[in-house]
Amino acid sequence: MAKKVFNRILYGGDYNPNQWPKDIWEEDMRIFKKAGINSATINVFSWAKIQPSEDEYYFEELDDIVEMLSKDKYDIILATSTASLPAWMVKKYPEVARTDYEGRHHKFGQRHNACPNSLVYQKYASKLAGKLAERYGDNPYVTCWHINNEYGGECYCENCEKAFRVWLKKRYQTIEALNQAWNLEFWGHTIYAWDEIVLPNALSEGIGSDKTAFAGISIDYRRFNSDSMLENYKMERDAIRKYDADTPITTNLMGTYKNLDYFKWAKEMDLVSWDNYPSYNTPLSYTAMCHDLMRGLKDGQPFMLMEQTPSQQNWQPYNSLKRPGKMRAQSYQTLAHGADTIQFFQLRRSVGACEKFHGAVIEHVGHENTRVFREVRELGNELQKLGDEFLGSTIHSKVGIIFDWENYWALEYTSGPNKDLKYVDQIHQYYQYFYTKNISVDMISVDSDLSKYDVVVAPVLYMMKAGLAERITAFVENGGHLVTTFMSGIVNESDNVYLGGYPGPLREIAGIWVEEIDALAPEQKNGVEFVDGNVYVCQLLCDIIHLEGAETVAFYKEDFYGNTPAITKNTYGKGTVWYVGTQVEEDGLTHLLNQVIEGTEAKPICSHGEGLEITKRDTDEASFYFVINQQVNKQLLPKDLVGKVNLLTGEVVKEAVELKQFDVLILK
Repeated sequence: MAKKVFNRILYGGDYNPNQWPKDIWEEDMRIFKKAGINSATINVFSWAKIQPSEDEYYFEELDDIVEMLSKDKYDIILATSTASLPAWMVKKYPEVARTDYEGRHHKFGQRHNACPNSLVYQKYASKLAGKLAERYGDNPYVTCWHINNEYGGECYCENCEKAFRVWLKKRYQTIEALNQAWNLEFWGHTIYAWDEIVLPNALSEGIGSDKTAFAGISIDYRRFNSDSMLENYKMERDAIRKYDADTPITTNLMGTYKNLDYFKWAKEMDLVSWDNYPSYNTPLSYTAMCHDLMRGLKDGQPFMLMEQTPSQQNWQPYNSLKRPGKMRAQSYQTLAHGADTIQFFQLRRSVGACEKFHGAVIEHVGHENTRVFREVRELGNELQKLGDEFLGSTIHSKVGIIFDWENYWALEYTSGPNKDLKYVDQIHQYYQYFYTKNISVDMISVDSDLSKYDVVVAPVLYMMKAGLAERITAFVENGGHLVTTFMSGIVNESDNVYLGGYPGPLREIAGIWVEEIDALAPEQKNGVEFVDGNVYVCQLLCDIIHLEGAETVAFYKEDFYGNTPAITKNTYGKGTVWYVGTQVEEDGLTHLLNQVIEGTEAKPICSHGEGLEITKRDTDEASFYFVINQQVNKQLLPKDLVGKVNLLTGEVVKEAVELKQFDVLILK
């Protein structure tokens, strides 16, 4: 069992009383109490108010807010306010603002607007974090520090260019090693001095915002940018630790956000927190995958939901209301996949600016007589009943799916073979199979311990860094089952191709050689026929495969490579490698993965549960089954779960009841 971080399920969210007069604060506290709200995230964007000039600090209002929340025994998530620069700083020190991909240096405005390599920004951000910790660090109600907010974006200024050169010197040591890594003989781009290196933006190697002439430098820039912002986080964390040695420290992540290597970040965070904002048409399985990814960042430790909306977003193209019951079901889905908190953005709707129509616990009408508030109150009452019984509980899985940010960057920088090849989409289609079957999945990194899994799925494992092939080979030799796909084992960590035939370091254990890769345009299709006669559509890419010890599982139906292998299986040591050479439609992938898991410990949590989302969290003393119907149609509770106690009612479930849409059971 993991260690409990909090003593209760935190229920609350972003609160900005500084935007309102004090009589509103009193009304807020009355309304929050009705909803069972017990936590508040404060001070997220208050830098300009706290520090109105270079040498002046004003804490009186924040003192009042902290005192008010402490008096009512709230858990306070205290942010450091460093996600938005004050205007005086940009005016006096223009270099603190970012320069964008197009080479335009920005003026004051927006948020997440600081150059991470500005020494001025670093000086004042760390100083502010330290002053906050010195002032509030011994308050027992400050139960979590929230650094910055939703780190993201990029900067291409001279500060960053100079810092990038220093970063590269540390990584490569010599110009010769850098030239080789980036293959700069191509197009005669050889570098002879460190100060000849320029950032890969629209003014240099960039080809649009998502392509590059030299993937080596662009991937390294992404590594550098992620590291630069991580250094900002660590800087504030360390400033807090001078005054507060124990309170957990986090920052809110954003699921599969591309720019930052969250596995690397998680190593520096006490706990993972994230913001969950699915759109009206986001697949349920995708949201579940993001939760599992956030849980996986710290090797299965429970995570913190820092933000979700109680009703609707304001910034997506189509900001639909959450239908009655959906917010509750979505919240329990979060707990089911490993969260120990439920928090909203925001607790009261802002009166103006771009988020004034973003959902909130208290709407613009200003009172609690709303549908949204009633749903928030219902959930709050239920969370109070649940208590702390399952806090710190963990999820045990026999399936691991590899997610790797450097692969994400490298695959999507690749010029060819198909512009529609997207990393997250490839991961999600495999995750979706296990989600539908209610088979528990861990989202894992390339550095994770593979030995605990029966099945490891590694779609489009395009970049294989040193040592990974040996670890995967050992996993298979010892009896593991590996599923990998086209565009795997192609390049090293500098995006240079492994010579000797695809899939490079995986060629021996896969028992195949991929000679060519055909790209299919959206209107083009092929078919795959399994050896048992089942036929399915395939598209996107088709590997032309030669067997080198593997057996054919399915072959292509058409084109000059018709009747050649499309999907293969190879026994290696005690284990098996399944190679999927094309993108097979959902039913075909199901047909394949049913064969993969046969005979393994990768089994559904309970039988006959399809149509319901069923997960299980374990403590040393008990198991907790979360059962959610996210479908329009009623679903029958599996008989396996009859006889368990429903924690939401305290009653034993005596028969296989029907669950309506958005119904939830938590069974012990």
